Amino acid sequence: DFLGLKTLTLIKDSVKLVKEKHNIDLDPDAFPLDDEKTYELFQRGETVGIFQYESPGMQKHLRSLKPTVFADLIAMNALYRPGPMEYIPSFVARKHGSEEIKYDLDACEEYLKETYGITVYQEQVMQIAQVLANYSLAGADILRKAMGKKDPAVMAKQRTLFQTGAEARGIDADLAASIFDLMEKFAGYGFNKPHSVCYALVAYQTAWLKHYYPADFMAAVMSADMQNTDKIVINVEECREMGLVLDPPSVTNGAHRFVAQSKTHLVYGLGAIKGLGEGPIEALVQARQSEAFKDLYDFCHRVEVKRLNRRSLEALIH
Repeated sequence: DFLGLKTLTLIKDSVKLVKEKHNIDLDPDAFPLDDEKTYELFQRGETVGIFQYESPGMQKHLRSLKPTVFADLIAMNALYRPGPMEYIPSFVARKHGSEEIKYDLDACEEYLKETYGITVYQEQVMQIAQVLANYSLAGADILRKAMGKKDPAVMAKQRTLFQTGAEARGIDADLAASIFDLMEKFAGYGFNKPHSVCYALVAYQTAWLKHYYPADFMAAVMSADMQNTDKIVINVEECREMGLVLDPPSVTNGAHRFVAQSKTHLVYGLGAIKGLGEGPIEALVQARQSEAFKDLYDFCHRVEVKRLNRRSLEALIH
């Protein structure tokens, strides 16, 4: 499953800004997945700009869960969607020891341990079918597809196969039927784990950058959404919450994109101003290279008129 994600560009841009401003080479794939400070950011729900984890609902659940390991982030990504959301309170309670972790059979523990006894991924359904009902790997995949499509005839056949296989393993018929019912209910909304792992990894890398290079990260975030005024407003407020200094738009030191001056200081991107295109911005940046603009007259005199027209000038003034 190939996805074109804006977040991958965001990570690349953040790394580029860190190199330009701090002369440090970062490799996101080398970020340690056990960094306490990064998990603390998730625990506080400070996830504005973090792919897949920035909605208010997700922030609330993250503050309850207080993730401490990468597996928690993977599971939360899979659980936070229609259907499995009902299991989030139980998942949180089991992680913190306020609810008992239960397994229908001891054999299930190996596959459900990392999700505290709750079935979260399609792969877990497949593994349970193999262990409890003697399914082959290919047979388990057929079961997964049948559950997803909810074809009554195919499901009736799979139920018989599962119960026959489970009884051959010495499992009580009623318990086998109960386990199949739970699997069938889950499979209607089940998420495949590799998909969730990839999402969680991209999110973790952005969170790591947000903690260790906040201004560079937020500059990249806002540059990616320059035409979305609503998002710019949210991100400007996030900069304030993070204690960052954000210079207002300025023809003296602003560029097309948002730029970090230091780890805690960034400059507003002129490209986020409505009615101002990239051409006029390039023209004013070129004109000020020799020396700073003295006043409005000097600005109008030195910037090429063909590239910065009256409409662009009024957009800057407003």
